[in-house]
Amino acid sequence: MPANYYELLGVARDASDKDIRQAYRKLARQYHPDVNPGDPTAEEKFKQINEAHGVLSDPDKRGKYDRYGDRWMHADEIEQAEAQAHSRGRSGYHFYTDGDFGGNNGVSFDFGGFGTDDIFDRLFNNLGSERTAPRHAPAEYQVDITLAEAAEGATRTVSLPDGRRLEVKIPAGVDTGSRVHIPAGGGDGDFYLAVTVIDHPRFERKGKDLYSEVEVPVDDLVLGAEVTVPTLTGRVALTVPPGTQNGRRFRMGGQGMPELNKPGSRGSLYTTVKAVLPSNPGQDEQELYRKLRDLRTEQRV
Repeated sequence: MPANYYELLGVARDASDKDIRQAYRKLARQYHPDVNPGDPTAEEKFKQINEAHGVLSDPDKRGKYDRYGDRWMHADEIEQAEAQAHSRGRSGYHFYTDGDFGGNNGVSFDFGGFGTDDIFDRLFNNLGSERTAPRHAPAEYQVDITLAEAAEGATRTVSLPDGRRLEVKIPAGVDTGSRVHIPAGGGDGDFYLAVTVIDHPRFERKGKDLYSEVEVPVDDLVLGAEVTVPTLTGRVALTVPPGTQNGRRFRMGGQGMPELNKPGSRGSLYTTVKAVLPSNPGQDEQELYRKLRDLRTEQRV
């Protein structure tokens, strides 16, 4: 039986959008493939919670899921068939849910004048020539990726409503809110990936540019030095000139994010230097600082 989306996220059926979002983000970080390399169980769990969040975070999809359970993807067809049944005087056709998604996943059927074989032939096999099957807007799947994956591109495996599992490519340069069109093929097979890029502990992203800080000893700021700066692809050297003030920002071209659909175009990395003072200076070091202070005092006189 398909997993209950509410149970997957560990929330109640009346959970608020905020509760669902918080539960999802907590679980996404816990089961993310980057945190669990080589663990197929965690990878499958990550896919399931992404699927659950994609439905429960969308008010329209959530309403259909609450009413029809795992048949929510066919809600429009079911309601259309119900309307046709009523228009032909078949008033005995209705749906109801049992509230706890037990048994047949919360959906019961009373077809009145129609048998189940007849009604589902009309729903899913399009028997009869008086009406063609309706086309619907492409489905949308939520997917989380790391900042490094957003910089390099990534792949994900998506479970489609018809049972197919499709490996899809996410292009380099996507950002939170990006929608990637995936032509899955066949009828209403096309769908979209709605991307969320997980926050990075070191880098802040603004468009195609990245921002970070690097700690530099105060004497290196005074005398000048070459410091090592982390980037998404490795480490690079940054020349700090003598007399650099704390908080100065340096631009490093080409070390930012790639621009979506523009191969070869990358943003910049803006690195702010943060002065590091000696935490436990010894007596000799303290004496040198006293002499330095005295020298600077004499220069100001």
